Amino acid sequence: MGKVITAHPVPRVYICRMKRTFFPVMPALCLLLSCSSSSTTITNTVPLTGTWRLVSATTVAQGDSSFTDYTKGVSMIKIINDSHFAFLKHEENAPQDSSNHFGAGGGSYTLEGDTYTEHLDYFADRNWEGKTFVFTVSIHNDTLTQRGIEKVESAGVDREIIERYVRVK
Repeated sequence: MGKVITAHPVPRVYICRMKRTFFPVMPALCLLLSCSSSSTTITNTVPLTGTWRLVSATTVAQGDSSFTDYTKGVSMIKIINDSHFAFLKHEENAPQDSSNHFGAGGGSYTLEGDTYTEHLDYFADRNWEGKTFVFTVSIHNDTLTQRGIEKVESAGVDREIIERYVRVK
């Protein structure tokens, strides 16, 4: 038969000290861990925050695709912070007094893995306000690719977009 090993009991004095020290701290620790400072769901696996300049966009609608080079004649940036996004677009050679060559929008977003969901609260065309758009995003070096579906029935829009941005330094 083998030896029977018995554990040494923990002295009662240590148990009492642990109870006096640890137990009063438990409720405060639980309260702290259960509180959340934001209602926005951000599981930030992709470093999206920052300012991005749109360099190109491909739009596919009803089997037809079109490509726009945003480095010539049109300029657009997207600004993303921890909970919101905004985009600003204008034609570079538009007449001085023309406001119809400018577009802007923004709202809140969520990011879960590579799924980026925009909740458009503000937009130049009110048909788009209140809509939600789901995209897949990826970043390679300083390039952000955003791909998804834009569908706004009241505006007659149902298309896939693929946008490429570069980080503004």
